Order: sequence, then structure tokens, then C-alpha cells
Amino acid sequence: MFDSGFGGLTVARALIDLLPAEDVVYIGDTCRYPYGPRPLDEVRDFARQITSFLIDQHDVKMVIVACNTASAAALDLLRFEHDVPVLGVIDPGVRAALKVSTSGRVGVIGTVGTIASGAYQRAAQSHRAPGELVCSACPGFVKFVERGETTSEQVHVLAERLLAPVKEAGVDTLLLGCTHYPFLARTIADVMGREVVLVSSADETAFEVTDILAETGTGHHPRAAGERGHHRFLSSGDVGWFKELGGRLLGPELDAVEAVLWG
Repeated sequence: MFDSGFGGLTVARALIDLLPAEDVVYIGDTCRYPYGPRPLDEVRDFARQITSFLIDQHDVKMVIVACNTASAAALDLLRFEHDVPVLGVIDPGVRAALKVSTSGRVGVIGTVGTIASGAYQRAAQSHRAPGELVCSACPGFVKFVERGETTSEQVHVLAERLLAPVKEAGVDTLLLGCTHYPFLARTIADVMGREVVLVSSADETAFEVTDILAETGTGHHPRAAGERGHHRFLSSGDVGWFKELGGRLLGPELDAVEAVLWG
């Protein structure tokens, strides 16, 4: 799986908890983060490069695009270009949010690139669900997470301003349309209020991976109870920073980081 930085670790955490025997290779493309403000054509090129690297160099059986911006930019193309299953984070999240909502008014927050792409709107339309999708870009959230600053007064003030459109729209469900945002869940919940249900695309993606592995018969069946998979973490930027912050965000599984350099 890959992301522009640390956000995809929410998907990795959910996947490791749900499928502890599976091997995981995670790439944080921190030398080129954040993807959100970049042109989608550029993000598409990054996604193609990293996906080919994971398949060619690590012989993976599935690729998870653990980044909403990259999913919006490149998912259909990646599925066309490769034989292994390629899973994004947009559709699982939309499906779960529409199922949870009782009023049909669902809010989606994401990066500028993700929201502008219309990917969430198209995903909701494909499900033909009644109701209304209220989308709002939240520039600045990713930078707070990448600094490890998730509960400060500054991020709370920013959240009050950026979440105002979805709060005023009276949504009863809010989809965190960026894999970085679950790290801000406490702040977002404080601003939105207890009556609004937060849906994480990370958790829903892990559930979908489980279903695909079961359907295709490609899941790893541990030989002994408690057998754990091997977890590798790679960063295209500062590996020391990735290990320090990533370890705090993910947990003890992130105990070493390898460098990856793009040619």
C-alpha cells in the first residue's frame, strides 16, 4: 500500500489488526507530499510509478491506494494496467457512510484535489442512494498530522472554520475522505457534535480487503496461532522522521524504515 505520507498508516493499522498474518509493504512518498494540492495528472504519474514498484520489486498480490487523492486520480487506470487487484479508499468509505446515515445528508471532507476531482460525488451516484452529499475541502489538516500536531488549539480553530459548511448543512454522518483525518478524529468530533457519526475510509477499506482475499482464496492462513506477518515500511524522504512520527501514529509494528529513491 502507499500514501503521500503518514495518512495511509490508518489503513495499515486497520489491516494489521484485522489480518495479522498478512505481510504488508507500506510506502510513504514523503519526498513529494502532500498530494492534495498537486495537479491530478502529476499525482497519477506518482501512483503509476509506485504501483509498478510494489508489483515488480515486492511481488505483491494486491495494491491498496491508501490515499484519497491518488485514488481519485489514478485508480481506474491502475486497475487497467495491472493484473493484481488494486483497491482504493473512496468507494468503501462512501458505501459505509450511505449505509450509516439515517437522514440521507452525508458530509465528506477531503483535500482540495480529492474534493475538486468529483470522485466522491461520482461514487455516491453509482450507488443510486437517495439523499445529499455535502463535500468540503479542508486544506491544512494534512500538514498538522504530518507535524504530529493533532489536538492543539490551533488545529481546533482551523477545524471550526473548515467544518462550518458541513456542520451548517445539518449532516448526520461525516466521511473522513482523507486517510490522514482519522488522526484528527477527536478534534473533528468535538467540532461536529456527538450526534454526527464519523466514518473512516481506512476501516472500511480493511474490511473490503478481507472480503476480496476470502473471495479469491488468496488470504494467508497462519500455520500457528498468533503467527504474525512481516511488515516493511519505506519512505522516499527522511527515514528518521518517518520512523519517529510514524511509530507514534501506527504503533510498535513500525520499528524500522527503509529508504526508497525514485530514479
